[in-house]
Amino acid sequence: MTSTPTESKLPFFPLLLIAPFFFWGTAMVAMKGVIPNTTPLFMAGVRLVPAGLLVLAAASVMGRPQPKGWAAWLWITLFALVDGTLFQGFLAEGLVRTGAGLGSVMIDSQPLAVALMALWLFGERIGVWGWLGLGFGIVGISLLGLPDDWIVSLLQGNAAVDVSQLGVNLIYDLFQNGQWLMLLASLSMAVGTVIMRYVSRHADPIAATGWHMILGGLPLFMLSSQVETAQVANLDPSNWVAMGYSTIFGSAIAYGLFFYFAASGSLTSLSSLTFLTPVFALLFGNLFLAEMLSQIQWIGVGITLVSIYLINQRDSLSQMFQRSQQPAQAEAKPLHQPETASVTTNP
Repeated sequence: MTSTPTESKLPFFPLLLIAPFFFWGTAMVAMKGVIPNTTPLFMAGVRLVPAGLLVLAAASVMGRPQPKGWAAWLWITLFALVDGTLFQGFLAEGLVRTGAGLGSVMIDSQPLAVALMALWLFGERIGVWGWLGLGFGIVGISLLGLPDDWIVSLLQGNAAVDVSQLGVNLIYDLFQNGQWLMLLASLSMAVGTVIMRYVSRHADPIAATGWHMILGGLPLFMLSSQVETAQVANLDPSNWVAMGYSTIFGSAIAYGLFFYFAASGSLTSLSSLTFLTPVFALLFGNLFLAEMLSQIQWIGVGITLVSIYLINQRDSLSQMFQRSQQPAQAEAKPLHQPETASVTTNP
């Protein structure tokens, strides 16, 4: 399944499907610009709670029902803890220690985990083309995220000499630069994406999204009040605008669209589009934060786009491949059975 049932009902469906990943990528850039003047947990809370109120307001205007029953609230609370508190907390703390583009790359390694969980829990078919696309995606984000000198060293055949040192440097970099926090954020988002399928069985997905933002953001504010200081003292008007963009577009609109599609569509196809997020983050990080892309990273961008195409068009590609094989099989059949054909046509 490569499209959601809502495709025929929503205008500009492709743009709506891509919009969350554009907003997430650009919101990463906006958040990175604000980080020097505020604290990470406070910023994470600001990104969630006001956005949750906006989503609930939109759900009310749309006439969406509010959650009812203990099962609905239990799933929403779990959803809030995993995809709200943990995901946004890890993301904000990790963003302090790494760039917007690299951070986005590390987070968006999660489609493989989503695909495996969707296969195990829901029986979603991945297929040869889907697995090939996921493989391309991993290669792409690796080229985007790993240091160029490591990649060049491996390509030049120095892996046997440097592999032990590369492992030491990798562990050191993960703890010093925040990549490990971004990977934890990635896992939290992957689990949250799957949990949303269960949430939607007991509650309206849009209303549940709003409540999970509020319930997930409140612990971040409480933690911030205990362990952080000077959260707003150094914020200027441009910082408030950037946080407003991250809240409205990067959270309220992006989350609302993403989980609306996740509740009814293919988790593997939808999650694969998150490979677009680092592309947007890297491009706008270069434009606004002067985060430069190397030649190897540009190759990674290209491979990432190929992976998105393969995953989302896997059923169409499989059908095209099968159709291309049928004429060859039809032509080959008379060659293998000429005598049988002559016998059956004679009385």
